[in-house]
Amino acid sequence: MAQAAGTDAWQSFRERVARVFGRGPAPGAAQEAVLDRLDRTATELESADPGAAERVRDVAVAAWQTRFQDLMEDLDEDGREQAAAQLRELVALAQQAKSGVSAADEGIAIGRDVHIQAQNHAAAAVKMGDVTIGNPPSPGPDKN
Repeated sequence: MAQAAGTDAWQSFRERVARVFGRGPAPGAAQEAVLDRLDRTATELESADPGAAERVRDVAVAAWQTRFQDLMEDLDEDGREQAAAQLRELVALAQQAKSGVSAADEGIAIGRDVHIQAQNHAAAAVKMGDVTIGNPPSPGPDKN
């Protein structure tokens, strides 16, 4: 959670965390409460003095670890398995955020080279939208 705060991946990350916690008799209320907590945590992390940043981060990590542990303890076996899968996705998303590589929902983020190859009469493809490599020119009038 602390890795994703303040990155491009934050919005997607916080929405996924809210979905993990949105269980029980009032899922909408649970999700709203988690979104509020996440936003407060992100604000605390982003506004921490450089000298206190590590301590603020450690407190946030411990608090969220406890919240996730409590959630897992309250779930039945099937719920724990489902939540564990969602948490693994969250960890991967946070690691991508830390590396600077991110993709929106249903996207694939690749932080290194990619090689796509089809074998045995199979098809292989990758679909890419707008891709920018390097530093794109600033928008504005042509400077020719």
